Amino acid sequence: MATQNLIPALPTSVRSAPYPKASPGYGKRAVPDQCPPAADDFAFLPERERYIAAYVDRLPDGAAMSIKSLAKSQPLYGQMAVGSALRALSVAGHLRQVRCAVGDGESIRWVTRTFWSRTARDHEWWTAFLAAEEGRCAPQPALAPAGPPPWVPDEPAAPEAMEAPVAVLPEQRAGESQGPSPAYLALARLGRTDARLALSAADCAALEQLAARWFARGADADYLTRALTAGLPEAVDSPVGFVRRRLLDKLPPDLPAAQDPPARRLMVECADCGALGKAEVFRDGLCGPCLRSARGLAPEEDSGAGCDVQDHVRRLREQLKAR
Repeated sequence: MATQNLIPALPTSVRSAPYPKASPGYGKRAVPDQCPPAADDFAFLPERERYIAAYVDRLPDGAAMSIKSLAKSQPLYGQMAVGSALRALSVAGHLRQVRCAVGDGESIRWVTRTFWSRTARDHEWWTAFLAAEEGRCAPQPALAPAGPPPWVPDEPAAPEAMEAPVAVLPEQRAGESQGPSPAYLALARLGRTDARLALSAADCAALEQLAARWFARGADADYLTRALTAGLPEAVDSPVGFVRRRLLDKLPPDLPAAQDPPARRLMVECADCGALGKAEVFRDGLCGPCLRSARGLAPEEDSGAGCDVQDHVRRLREQLKAR
C-alpha cells in the first residue's frame, strides 16, 4: 500500500518567514553526492523525525542549526522535541555536528558546523568525509613562486641593459646610503621626551649597540623610551652614563621563538551527550558510552561492531512507541 503524506507540508506562515542565518563559519552545510529530492526521502523515519528532517533539508546552506532557532521557526515541536529529533537524525546517518578551528594566529576561534545529508550515510562514509574535511580546514603552507625549469636557458639581456652604466655622482651615492638604525633614532629622541636625557651624536653612536639588543628581543622605540625615562631623578649629571646603566639593567628577557600551533582538527560532537572527540572513535554520531547505552549493553558486552542505519532506526522507533 502506498504511503501518503511522507513529508508534511510546512504551514504558509513558516514558509514565508525568513529563516535566520548563522554567524559566518557556522550553520548548515550540505554534503556532496546526494540523491535528488524525492517524496519518500525520509519515509522510514517516525513522524516527528520525518517532519524535522524535511524542514532541515529545505533550509539553505549557512542557516542557523541551533535547537532554539529550529524550534522557534516551526510551530509543531518545541526545543526538547527538536533536540531529540536531531539526535535521532544523527543516529540515522543524516547529520553530523562538528567543531572546527578557523582563523590564524591569535584570531583563531572554534565554530560549530552541521553537515547535512539527505541520503542516510553509514559510519564509514562519515568518517572518510570528515577526514577529508579536516584536511581542507588545516592551514596550508605558502608555496614559493615556481621558477623556470633548469633546462630552460636564461634569456639574453636586452640591448639596453648591456649599455655602459651611467656615472653616479658622489652626492647621489651618499643619498642612497642606509639611514640611521631604529636604535640610534630612539636614543636621539630621548632628549625630546625628557631634556635630562639629551644625548649627543657621539653618545648615540656609543650606545647604539646596547639599544639594538632591546630591538632584537622584541622591544620597540616606545617601549625603550618608556623604560629609560620612567622614574628619573631630579637631576641627571651624566645622561650617557645614566642611559648606559639603564640599557644594561632593564634589558628585556630573551623569549624563545614561538612554537608552531598544533594541527587543527575537526572535533565531532556526540549527538546524545555533546562530548567532543575524533571522528574515527564515534559510531553513528554517538560516543562509546552513549552507544552502549543506546544498545542496552554493559561496557563489557560491547563488541565494537556497529549496527547499520536501518537497525538504529528500528530501535529508535521501538523506543518512541514505548513512550
